[in-house]
Amino acid sequence: MRLAACLALLASPATASSGEAWAQFRVEVAAACLALVEGPGTATIEVNPFGSESYGVALVTLSSGDEADRMICVYDKASRRAELSAPFGE
Repeated sequence: MRLAACLALLASPATASSGEAWAQFRVEVAAACLALVEGPGTATIEVNPFGSESYGVALVTLSSGDEADRMICVYDKASRRAELSAPFGE
């Protein structure tokens, strides 16, 4: 009987965050990542909708003229700090 109760708890859906909370999360990730971008050009940020369990993730593209650099931004959900990778080479 205890095994059945444990299995029932494991099978129940996890409590999900609201759509509004996820939207706010994406705004926070984008702002934190944008603050790290340096250099001339226009930055575009594509935030993964949910990230991983511990991190938010975004693809950052810095465009200047005919050139574009792509970088990954990782946002720690616990500390709310972001880090930006070096640009990917072509």
